[in-house]
Amino acid sequence: MRNSTPLGWTKPTSALAAVLTAAAPALSGVLDEPHLDIIPRTAEETDRIAGATALPTDFSAPQTFEEMSAGAATVRARANPDAFSQPSANIGFEGELTFKVGNGLFRKIWVSAPASTRASDGLGPLYNARSCQRCHLKDGRGHPPEGPEDSAVSMFLRVSIPGGPDDTIDEIEDYIATLPEPTYGTQIQDRALPGHAAEGRMEIAYEEIEVPLAGGEVAHLRKPTYRLADPGYGPLHADAMLSPRVAPQMIGLGLLEAIPAADILAWADPEDADGDGISGRPNIVWSVEYDMAMLGRFGLKAGAPTIRHQSAAAFAGDIGISNPLFPDAFGACTSGQAACITAPHGDGDERVFEIDAEGLDLVTFYSQNLAVPARRDVDDPEVLRGKRVFHETGCASCHRPSYVTHRLNDRPAQSFQLIWPYTDMLLHDMGDGLADTRPEARATGREWRTPPLWGIGLTDQVSGHSHFLHDGRARSLLEAILWHGGEAEAQRAAVAAMDPEDRAALIRFLESL
Repeated sequence: MRNSTPLGWTKPTSALAAVLTAAAPALSGVLDEPHLDIIPRTAEETDRIAGATALPTDFSAPQTFEEMSAGAATVRARANPDAFSQPSANIGFEGELTFKVGNGLFRKIWVSAPASTRASDGLGPLYNARSCQRCHLKDGRGHPPEGPEDSAVSMFLRVSIPGGPDDTIDEIEDYIATLPEPTYGTQIQDRALPGHAAEGRMEIAYEEIEVPLAGGEVAHLRKPTYRLADPGYGPLHADAMLSPRVAPQMIGLGLLEAIPAADILAWADPEDADGDGISGRPNIVWSVEYDMAMLGRFGLKAGAPTIRHQSAAAFAGDIGISNPLFPDAFGACTSGQAACITAPHGDGDERVFEIDAEGLDLVTFYSQNLAVPARRDVDDPEVLRGKRVFHETGCASCHRPSYVTHRLNDRPAQSFQLIWPYTDMLLHDMGDGLADTRPEARATGREWRTPPLWGIGLTDQVSGHSHFLHDGRARSLLEAILWHGGEAEAQRAAVAAMDPEDRAALIRFLESL
């Protein structure tokens, strides 16, 4: 929905042609989706999909199938911390076996080389965690450390420096060139094997900000400042750009990967042609897997095109594990860290990578098939009121409710599903308050990908906290909304100005997702 249009409006399919024509150089080749084995839609299916995904005009009752957030892949919402750790409901017996093997690799604790168990060695020497599960505990959302005794294992600092004209990618228009920080690479690894120095530790200082709300209520935000303390390899480059990142929740990733690129691009409005103040645009990134420019889908700035790419990058950067896409046995160490590069690693002999293609595929399958729980209380009067407020305030301008995924030959669990992720998968300028000043591909330092909202109401149950946004600064859903700026400034102001009953209903709706 766009703010200047009536409820129920959906962007016509003809708009896609206009978007692609206007931005043809920037979007060249992005409609190619080599990671998917696609069965083209028929004209009849396209018409049915337009009806099924049209925005609502009636808020007296739930929409058809709204409770099934992930279509046939949806699972029952469990009332315990395992709510995000279930396999998709429609993967079958063989799929569930593969899922469990992938889960084993996701949970595997890696050790230093050489070790008696060759299949598990290769950790580090510099790293952020010893397993995928350590960051994505219970497959949920990470959080910033709360006090000196709390671990920062689910959060780290990305780092880079500005690039120059020779560092651009010709195939991607508007690409913002960056380079790894010369000594510390692309992220700060705060752990190290014995005999090696960690790269440093993240320090966070908070400033409390008071925000008055209509109805006499007051909210308190905390504004963070980040620095690298105890740098293990000398000072950072003078132009270093730091960006804090908490681990995102893992549910529904395979379904997001199966959304047609054309459906995502159809909502892009980079020049704000309709004048509504919302100008979402796609990130376009380089795929090391397919050696081409692709639509960015994953990561807080949509910096990865596929789940396999994202998983491989995390193995290399977070754990120091080599793999077919990122083959360096020393992980993310740089030439300024000679002891790390020359240390014993887990490759050699007949073992080419520390996790091979089969293992990477198993972790990818696991990540693709972590199920989305069903909605709760969809017919509750306050939830329905909050849904109306959500749409009338214009939140659906970025948090697009629903899609129908591609028909796929090789992924039946994700094939042709009506899903409700509440994201447009596009980049948006979120203002100075949330800016990290660090570009990523086409994303500027003020832009972030719209995060999916499905499952957000189960965060405390799964992860034991209610921290939101890219760095976990928001301690509640209301705080997260009040940090919105830039393209979402009008929506933020509307929430602050609405009567407390509508504001409470909006939060109640979000908690039902």
